[in-house]
Amino acid sequence: MDMSQMTPRRPYLLRAFYDWLLDNNLTPHLVVDVTRPDVMVPMEFARDGQIVLNIAPRAVGNLQLGDDGVLFNARFGGVPRQVSVPMAAVLAIYARENGAGTLFESEPAYEAGNEAEGSAEDSAPADNLSVIDGDRPDTGDDNGPDDEPPQPPRDGRPALRVVK
Repeated sequence: MDMSQMTPRRPYLLRAFYDWLLDNNLTPHLVVDVTRPDVMVPMEFARDGQIVLNIAPRAVGNLQLGDDGVLFNARFGGVPRQVSVPMAAVLAIYARENGAGTLFESEPAYEAGNEAEGSAEDSAPADNLSVIDGDRPDTGDDNGPDDEPPQPPRDGRPALRVVK
């Protein structure tokens, strides 16, 4: 069978590396290209067109590593959000503790989708984010549109926290 007719490798490798990292008691982090279409992440934590997301079971809820993308619920700056990352936007998975993992190579199935989008950068992915429950943020009394966005962590790295 010709390689162009085969399904992409990325979802299978992502699930395998995720399981391998967890089996070795490591914390899996996902590197995401936020400039790709249909990426729904908290843009205030993105830097240089990328965001690093902690996808350990204790940091996220309802994690789905599907063939088309990664979906989960998490809190960012005390606000519960649903994160959606198309598989084409997943750049790498690695362990926080030692960097073990992989950088995904480009695949024709994902490159074709990027070229077809044309002006994907014209739409702001952050506008598609939604609060997933009625809880108010942990900090602040008003979460209206006039509020400033939450500040990224002081050490410059995005972080998720455990929600029980």
